[in-house]
Amino acid sequence: MADIETARVPEDISGRPRRMPVGGITWRHTFRALRHRNYRLFFWGQLVSLMGTWMQQTAMSWFVYEITNSKLLLGAVAAVGSAPMMLFSIWGGSLADLYPKRSIIVATQTAQMICAFLLAAGAWAGFATPLFIIIIAALNGVAMGFDMPARQAFTVEMTSREDLLNAISLNSSIVNGARVVGPSIAGLMIGAVGVATCFSLNGVTFVAVIAGLLMMRLPPFERPAGAVSAREHAWNGIIYSIKHQRVRTVLLLFLAVGVFGWSYAVLMPAFARDVLGRGANGYGVLMSSSGIGAFVGALMVATYGHLFTPRRLALGGVWLFSIALFAFSLSRNFYLAFAFLLVAGFGMLLFFSTSNTVLQTIVPDEMRGRVMGVWSLVFGAMIPLGSLEAGALAHWLGTPFALGFGAIICAVAAFVTLLVIRRREATSEH
Repeated sequence: MADIETARVPEDISGRPRRMPVGGITWRHTFRALRHRNYRLFFWGQLVSLMGTWMQQTAMSWFVYEITNSKLLLGAVAAVGSAPMMLFSIWGGSLADLYPKRSIIVATQTAQMICAFLLAAGAWAGFATPLFIIIIAALNGVAMGFDMPARQAFTVEMTSREDLLNAISLNSSIVNGARVVGPSIAGLMIGAVGVATCFSLNGVTFVAVIAGLLMMRLPPFERPAGAVSAREHAWNGIIYSIKHQRVRTVLLLFLAVGVFGWSYAVLMPAFARDVLGRGANGYGVLMSSSGIGAFVGALMVATYGHLFTPRRLALGGVWLFSIALFAFSLSRNFYLAFAFLLVAGFGMLLFFSTSNTVLQTIVPDEMRGRVMGVWSLVFGAMIPLGSLEAGALAHWLGTPFALGFGAIICAVAAFVTLLVIRRREATSEH
């Protein structure tokens, strides 16, 4: 990997100095975080594992809709799968600041692997009722509640502060690269070999990420000295996130966009089958289209993200997503729908990747796990809230209305956020 010339520049959000590449930026610099051996191991393990995760998610949604024919249950399963993250992510964030993050991630990935094999067994043996699927989704959600804050805060330990934006963008690229491949494979496999195979293959893919984690060479972990209780330690992270103005602004917009925008994926089986008249294959292709857009967006942010202010990337991403999602809700042509979802995925990635990076760069190292725990709490809250909101609206007023309504709310939330930021800046100048 070529050496990159860097210069210290003021951080436009945190007021703290940071380093950034100077001179010519090329696509060769897109993967500069892979210079770090530990991050390379994590990167390739995650790529394999996430393909399985998206395969399972796609197959599970289709399976639930097939056996129940209920949009409301479609939303309920997604909600139950994420709700435990709300209960456990704050505790998970606190543990990530107190214990080795790698050990936490190995344990959570093993738990998710077991859940995948249980789901496969249930589908094969025929005892995978909606209640069984909901229980497995809930257990998976508990594991994710501990996994997400530790994994987010672990990124800077695998790389460096200079390469953090690049690493987070590359993380997004593998999540969304997997979103392209996983649903497409699932769409083909559901018809050919059934959903159980999708679930069992997901279980096997966890071996790659666990092996990568165990192969890492990390310095000995030093537990932070401090006499505060576990409850107070976790509570301090919540207080910090509420009192810190910039952290609070990012989290509130993240919640609004997550609840009213991100929930579009929950309604995709209904939109594919009932509005566009497509089967499992068409549904898989639609899920992949937003993934393609997000994948391209992640690579663009990894390469050129530092050239733009985070505000422009984040708010511009929300508005681009909102326009594309609104157009998608009106489309009745499969190819047009595909194109609009592609743009929506690109816009959503700009916002998600930038907001995550901003949070990790404006907080002190000793608080990062707990702040990412609050971020995971918001992430965990937005999926069940959004899934239930979207499922209920689609049930009563139709799937296209639910999608269009969500798009409008996201655009308004970004506009309100811009007004709040400008007012804060005007106040600080006086």
